[in-house]
Amino acid sequence: MVVVIGSSNIDLTATVDRLPARGETVLGQRFVQSFGGKGANQAVAASRAGAEVRFLSKVGADAHGDLMAEHLQEEGLSQQVLLRDADASTGVAMILVDGAGDNQIVVVPGSNHRLTAADVRQHAALMADARVLLVQMEMLPETVEAALLLAKQHGLTTILNPAPACPLSPDLLKLVDILTPNETEVRTLTGMTDPSEGAHLLALQGGGIVVVTCGDEGAFLSCGKRRTHVPTFVVEAIDSTGAGDAFNGVLACALAEGIEIESALEKASAAGALATTTAGAQASMPGRRDIDRLCQFGTKRIRRQ
Repeated sequence: MVVVIGSSNIDLTATVDRLPARGETVLGQRFVQSFGGKGANQAVAASRAGAEVRFLSKVGADAHGDLMAEHLQEEGLSQQVLLRDADASTGVAMILVDGAGDNQIVVVPGSNHRLTAADVRQHAALMADARVLLVQMEMLPETVEAALLLAKQHGLTTILNPAPACPLSPDLLKLVDILTPNETEVRTLTGMTDPSEGAHLLALQGGGIVVVTCGDEGAFLSCGKRRTHVPTFVVEAIDSTGAGDAFNGVLACALAEGIEIESALEKASAAGALATTTAGAQASMPGRRDIDRLCQFGTKRIRRQ
C-alpha cells in the first residue's frame, strides 16, 4: 500500500517549436487541457504500476475541482480523500513543450496551499497498514513535515520528491528515507553542478538515500559511501512532462512490494522513460506491463565516463 499526499492541478499545455527567450512571444501549434499536479500524477503512476494507492489532496469548489474528482474516481485509486476549499481555486499548471520534448512550467498552487498539517493529521487513518509515503513540495512545508512525521510514527518508508526545490530544514531531512531531486533541484539545494556529488552531499546532510534523476543521463544513487549510476532506457521522447512523477510513483510502488532499491530504481527509470513517449502528465503514466517489458527487453543508455 502506497500513501500519496500532494497536489492536484489542471494542466494547460501549449506545444511550440521552441521555448521562448526572455520577453519573447512565440506561436504555439496545439493546446490541451489535462490532469496534473505532482501528487495526483504520482498517485496515478503508482496505481497504474500495480500499487494500492491512498491519495490525499485538496481542490477548489469549482469546475476544475469537479473535473479532478471525477477523473481520479475513474482512475480507480484504492482510496482518495479529495478535500474541497470554497475560498481557493483548484491548482493550475501552465506548460510549454518544444519540439525536442523539453518544457517550461509555471504552477499556480491555489487550493494545494490550503492543504494543512491539521488536514493530514485528521486523515491519519490513511497510514494504517501502508508501507510507503510519497510527498512533494507543491504543498506548504509544514504540511509536508506533518505528513513525514506521521508516516515515521506508523513505520512507513518515506519518499520526498523536493520539487519545486526550496530550502529543506535538517529536521525535515531526518524524516526522509529517500530523497529524489532532479539535477536542477539538486543544484538549487546544494549549489553543486555534479549530480553525483550533490547526491552525496545531501545524503551527508541527513537525506538518507538520495537519488538524483538526470533525464537521459539516468539517475545517481548515494547511500552512505555507496554511489551507483542507474542508466536510463533509449526511447523516442516527445514530451518530458510528468517523467519525474512517473519515476517517483513507480519507485514507491516497487518499494511497497519489497523490491530492493537498485531493482526498484530500474523499474522507476523505465517508467520515467516511457512517460516521455506520450504527451501530457497523467496521460503519459505507463502501465505495469509496459514497464516490465521495457525492463526485460529495452536498451539502456549507458553514460560515458
